[in-house]
Amino acid sequence: MTLAAEAVAMDQDAFAGALRATLEEQLTLDHPIFKELFTPQRNWKLLKIITLEGYQITKYFLEYIENLYFRCPFPNHKRRLLYNLFEEETGRFSKTKNHVELMEDFIRAQGISDEERDAWTPSAATRELIEYRLQNCKGEDTYHIGAAAVMIASEGQSLETRAGDARHTILAKCYGLTEQDTRFFSVHQKEDVGHVGEGIHLVSELCTTPKMQEEALVAVRHTCRLFWNMYESAAQKYYASDADAKAEGFQVDA
Repeated sequence: MTLAAEAVAMDQDAFAGALRATLEEQLTLDHPIFKELFTPQRNWKLLKIITLEGYQITKYFLEYIENLYFRCPFPNHKRRLLYNLFEEETGRFSKTKNHVELMEDFIRAQGISDEERDAWTPSAATRELIEYRLQNCKGEDTYHIGAAAVMIASEGQSLETRAGDARHTILAKCYGLTEQDTRFFSVHQKEDVGHVGEGIHLVSELCTTPKMQEEALVAVRHTCRLFWNMYESAAQKYYASDADAKAEGFQVDA
């Protein structure tokens, strides 16, 4: 969308619809690496790489919400962000536990030690995704961009399905994981329906000018692209390690 000099802001309902449509433009589940991951022949090495990259962004999510809560100009939305913050920290509403701990349970279910988890270095693509959201959530003039990136594009990743199944359901079927193992994903898949809706409401109220609306739409699209790049980087890391192992004459585990 290109803004003309005489452009006028969309009304709130139209802009909310545009935000939703932009979120659905590019689904990261369409990345070819998921076809490789979701096969009858279990690929634990690939799952490990994707999981440990994903853990890097999970560790920062509470900080995003903290900043969005602190700077929120609307009391009703601020209250809802507080509920989100409380759930992320305690798991009280979902009757589970701290959401980072839920992700750590998923990692341990794969046989990955805490030491290996903590020693993992995020790829440049993953770091870019982390920093883009942090920068905009903390910036004085970029709150609407941070809200769009986190509350719509990021929370919206949990809502993606393939053939009617959510990501965690497919993972459980393919890898023999239990409901407890994948609780991190099932909790978010349920909660993030509301979080994305709240994000769209907040951003549609925040953005009162054509420029702000354009920036929010770009933020959603760009954040989805950064998620795609993270999976692309994970794919490259996997294929490079696979090729190295074969070159050294080792049997590569599937």
